[in-house]
Amino acid sequence: MSQQGYVAAPPYSQAQPGMGGYQGGFGSGPAQPPYGHYGGPPQAFAAPPTGMMKSTVSSAAGMPPPPAGSSYSPNVQQNGAHSQRYPAPPAVGAAYGQPPHSLYNSMASPGPPAAQQLTNQMSAMNLGGYGNASPRFIRCTTYTLPCTADLAKQCQVPLACIIKPFASLPKNETPLYVVNHGETGPIRCNRCKAYMCPYMQFIDGGRRYQCCFCNCVNEVPVFFFQHLDHMGRRVDFYERPELSLGSYEFVATLDYCKNNKPPNPPAYIFMIDVSYSNIKSGLVRLICDELKTVLEKLPRVEGAESSAIKVGFVTYNKVLHFYNVKSALAQPQMMVVSDTAEMFVPLLDGFLVDYQESRAVIYNLLDQIPDMFADTNESETVFAPVIQAGVEAFKAAECSGKIFIFHSSLPTAEAPGKLKNRDDKKLVNTEKEKILFLPQKGVYEQLSKDCVAQGCCVDLFLFPSQYVDLATMADVPAHTGGSVYKYNNFQVETDGEHFLRDLRKDVQKSIGFDAIMRVRTSTGFRATDFFGAIHMNNTTDIEMAAVDCDKALTVEFKHDDTLSEESGAFMQCALLYTTTSGQRRLRIHNMSLNCSSQLSELYKNCETDSLINFFAKSAYRAILNQPLKNVRDILVNQTAHMLACYRKNCASQSVASQLILPKTMKVFPVYINSLMKTAPLVGSTELATDDRAHQRLSVMAMGVEDTQLLLYPRLMPLHNMDLNSDALPAPVRCSEESLADSGMFLLENGHSMFLWLGQASPPDLVQSMFNLPSLAHLQEHVCVLPKLDNPLSVKVRSIIGVLLEKRPNSMKLVVVRQRDKPEILFRQSLVEDKSMHGGSSYMDFLCYVYREIRQLLT
Repeated sequence: MSQQGYVAAPPYSQAQPGMGGYQGGFGSGPAQPPYGHYGGPPQAFAAPPTGMMKSTVSSAAGMPPPPAGSSYSPNVQQNGAHSQRYPAPPAVGAAYGQPPHSLYNSMASPGPPAAQQLTNQMSAMNLGGYGNASPRFIRCTTYTLPCTADLAKQCQVPLACIIKPFASLPKNETPLYVVNHGETGPIRCNRCKAYMCPYMQFIDGGRRYQCCFCNCVNEVPVFFFQHLDHMGRRVDFYERPELSLGSYEFVATLDYCKNNKPPNPPAYIFMIDVSYSNIKSGLVRLICDELKTVLEKLPRVEGAESSAIKVGFVTYNKVLHFYNVKSALAQPQMMVVSDTAEMFVPLLDGFLVDYQESRAVIYNLLDQIPDMFADTNESETVFAPVIQAGVEAFKAAECSGKIFIFHSSLPTAEAPGKLKNRDDKKLVNTEKEKILFLPQKGVYEQLSKDCVAQGCCVDLFLFPSQYVDLATMADVPAHTGGSVYKYNNFQVETDGEHFLRDLRKDVQKSIGFDAIMRVRTSTGFRATDFFGAIHMNNTTDIEMAAVDCDKALTVEFKHDDTLSEESGAFMQCALLYTTTSGQRRLRIHNMSLNCSSQLSELYKNCETDSLINFFAKSAYRAILNQPLKNVRDILVNQTAHMLACYRKNCASQSVASQLILPKTMKVFPVYINSLMKTAPLVGSTELATDDRAHQRLSVMAMGVEDTQLLLYPRLMPLHNMDLNSDALPAPVRCSEESLADSGMFLLENGHSMFLWLGQASPPDLVQSMFNLPSLAHLQEHVCVLPKLDNPLSVKVRSIIGVLLEKRPNSMKLVVVRQRDKPEILFRQSLVEDKSMHGGSSYMDFLCYVYREIRQLLT
């Protein structure tokens, strides 16, 4: 029995510089740190068995088994208040991007008032929340850090933040201010190199300032000098963004540019697989037609008339075809490179061009491509040389950029990066299952490094009809800030619009290139681990070939000393990047946090949505070096530990049979249970290996709102909504119990969307929606709603349109009738129910966690 009074935590191993996290515990694995929060082996209990009986609760809880058919739960208490049913699910009704908790009632608020307890001068300066980045940019797992490593170890709540450096701001919020100090560049601390921010403390009548990160005293440059008022605050406090705001940008000087010369504007290269299946399916024609309109909307800087981004085009099968589209030409010219082992770009002038200048030649090319390859019989393709060609083109043009690859099959042609089918269902549920998620080493690993060094981001649009080894093919996108979109068994009629919506969003989204980021912290704690679509050459510099408005990075912190309640803790995220117009800039996000030696303060300021983002990413990384069962056990183990620690140290005295959850974490178990039922963490041979690998990689780069929605989808009743209201219908709990035989429900999780119709749907509802007399007349595989002129049809199509607009990915609508075969996929999204691939219902899981907590406490 340990000092804390429950099962001793495994030995706490402080991360050493360069180790990148905790070592030991699970034997040697890949270079990543082993999962399992504090090193040592998992505790002696396992995840709930598949299809666990509800009656198993009775013996542990000392209560009779539930009567048949009853909804039973241990007597749940939330922070002292009785609740007859188990905790309700997250309020997914909150606006997208808004946490379901009351922590931020308005996303525009500058963040929790972290500096309440700072010294007078500091808090006067920080103004209880001034200088904190909006939660759009930074969200934390807790806004009060424990003062010591021992406290952190005791509660096992991960200390982390999720940073979305390029998050989109709505029209009604001011864009980030850009500060330009001319030749001198941004003002930085001489010792730790942190950038000027609202937490720096000015002294000596304003002639010097003390750095809040390392306490070094620096001279204030003459041009930046300003007098202090009677509070010790600079008189120009409100006039300078870097002294009063949480987020702002600096124009970078030549010192921040490669080879000390200003960068060229970036370029986009479109690379189209013209093998037999893509020509035959009509995909190539679809892409070529769409590019004409998409290219009109390339991202541009505020106020610019047109985009500065250059464009280029390549088609390929076993060989690569480059196109000269110089504006002076009457016809585009094709150049073929058949030696894929030594990839080079056969033309410099005329490959990357200004779209507006060369529009006529580009239109000509896009019209010709589908006909040029109309009679092809070539079904083999290359892949690695295609990426290599992009890197070489950017090198030659001395610019960064993004390549868009449209590809459909396993690259089996003789060339570097050739892949073979290694999908082996016999590995599922064995020690070797991790092999299915690990990319094949060699060519692609080197390609990732080359891409990052050149600032070449790779976006991959996949149209597979069978296994394509996505774990390997998506490896370069996953390390270059890219995205992977996947359309299984693509058909233009049913999937065309879904794909085109993704393509439009992807080309138009706001983005920065050739980025490098560093997270600095004040003394006492530091960043030790990083998850995201990133590359790291060392332990501090996060490199991203590109970073867009949907990509988030999760950073874990560890103590290296004691934190002080008086001065609090600070962090600063600095991102150096190239804009779409070719300007080098620094984007700064600051955050101040409280510190406390009371665990109750930590729990009071936790944020479930951020915690679950951290757990999802760390579990998805852990499956690369451990059996799935271990990873699931650790998730349950740590959940029980966090809640047992709260029960023991923070809850008011209460009956031992009650399950008591912190107010901020009352929906945490529903998320964890849902996470354990996701495809990557479920060992089932029925799930496609590529789909599991795809979800794993997608989640690694997700922000908080996206993981929240994925793990607790939004289920909305549409049959009884107010047709005159502008608001979205209030969501209901994600369970079969919420459905009604005569109802119509819309479910979305950011990746899929279902319109579910009960078998007793009234004829007038079916008539209004589909112009059909009854459900029996509805065809299978309907994915578009007819445009009918009646209030219900207009309202439902409007809701779907709003949701498609909000989400980072396009979602394909699937209309399902109750008890039809496609309903299976819909039911997998009802996360409170038992899963068909082996996963507990929320009820069972809650009872299980409750028993584990009791075990820890006794």
